[in-house]
Amino acid sequence: MSPSLVTVAYIGATILFILSLGGLSNPETARRGNLFGVIGMTIAVLATVFGPRVTPAGWGWIVGAMVVGGTVGLLAAKKVQMTQMPELVAAMHSLVGLAACLVGYASYVDTSTVFATPAEKAIHEVEIYVGVLIGAITFSGSIIAFGKLSGKIGGKPMLLPARHWLNLAGLLVVVWFGRAFLHAESIGGGMVPLLVMTAIALLFGVHMVMAIGGADMPVVVSMLNSYSGWAAAATGFMLSNDLLIVVGALVGSSGAILSYIMCRAMNRNFVSVIAGGFGSGGGAPAAGGGAAQPAGEVSPITAAETAELLREAKHVVIVPGYGMAVAQAQHTVYEITKLLRDKGVSVRFGIHPVAGRMPGHMNVLLAEAKVPYDIVLEMDEINADFPDTDVSMVIGANDIVNPAAQDDPASPIAGMPVLEVWKAKTSIVMKRSMASGYAGVDNPLFYKDNNRMLFGDAKKMLDEVLAALRA
Repeated sequence: MSPSLVTVAYIGATILFILSLGGLSNPETARRGNLFGVIGMTIAVLATVFGPRVTPAGWGWIVGAMVVGGTVGLLAAKKVQMTQMPELVAAMHSLVGLAACLVGYASYVDTSTVFATPAEKAIHEVEIYVGVLIGAITFSGSIIAFGKLSGKIGGKPMLLPARHWLNLAGLLVVVWFGRAFLHAESIGGGMVPLLVMTAIALLFGVHMVMAIGGADMPVVVSMLNSYSGWAAAATGFMLSNDLLIVVGALVGSSGAILSYIMCRAMNRNFVSVIAGGFGSGGGAPAAGGGAAQPAGEVSPITAAETAELLREAKHVVIVPGYGMAVAQAQHTVYEITKLLRDKGVSVRFGIHPVAGRMPGHMNVLLAEAKVPYDIVLEMDEINADFPDTDVSMVIGANDIVNPAAQDDPASPIAGMPVLEVWKAKTSIVMKRSMASGYAGVDNPLFYKDNNRMLFGDAKKMLDEVLAALRA
């Protein structure tokens, strides 16, 4: 392919990637958006492989790498459960960061590149240094995020003494070695500061995500998505590949916007998330801190009684949380929804922006179970309807339905927008126990007069509710 034809192909791929992002913004167009992305990536890969910068001698290596990567991708798509999607996303982000690091080192040791002026050489070395820095942070941070999301690492934040001073010291060292890297007279001389910077960046990525509490993990996933985009853009600069630069910028900016949306949904700012400390890992209710402790007794309910309330209701709102994902109860939820709708009951779903462990987690699970898109509403769309709702049913959620966010100024989650399920005539909360959510805050909802607690595994309890409805 000629250079001009490659450029045209890259422009077409860029347009398809933009259409893909636009399609992914809505569940009804998400499939089409995915298709646009697949077509765009196929065009981009073919244009690169058959372009003037790749010789036929290198095709064998490229095909081999694509076969290995494609096999891994197919196996992951077939074997990974929908409930494991957050950690899979984190693992994929780590590969982008690793790729940026490897490309940076390869570009630096490549002696075939000739620079017309010293300024061009300096710019190229800055691109390498920044690209490896972002890539290393993305790689190690994503590995830790994978561990936290998969449960291999606890959700409790690890807050080292004087951690902010440690981060500042690391940044100053990175800048110092960056100067040494740019002034190195040989590849061997520049390799030492590059390796030192990589080690510091890897440690920073670990420290940054370890300091973030479990309640902030949805923000971490979107943040790492943004980092992976900037890492890809940096790789594009290193390789002088316009398409990588544009696509990386698209992913980086969209991830940053998503991180902002997630932070706003939790009434937190991005800096406070990076500073860490929000979320105790979902253990026992957190005490102290000036927050008022809920008082009263909980009112248990059985599956048969739950079915009776649902059968007599006219308007039902279901609020899914991570507990539904863990129990893999989304298909039973769909069966209950279908049965109630067939009986003339209005059933809708309320989705909080940070429900689950990644943005859109609940939407993906409900779509997999074939729940109609038009009855799945965002928090802002459905909150005003709770006073007219007969039954609000919370499945494995906690912090996103906590009234303390509105009623208790001393609560750690004060000001966080929540789904106001307690305003329904009757609310039913499905949980295994009375343990707090990832924010480590007790929930006054459990003790309200109009609330009922359905204890047990969500899948088992919902199966019993479904059986009672059918009977």
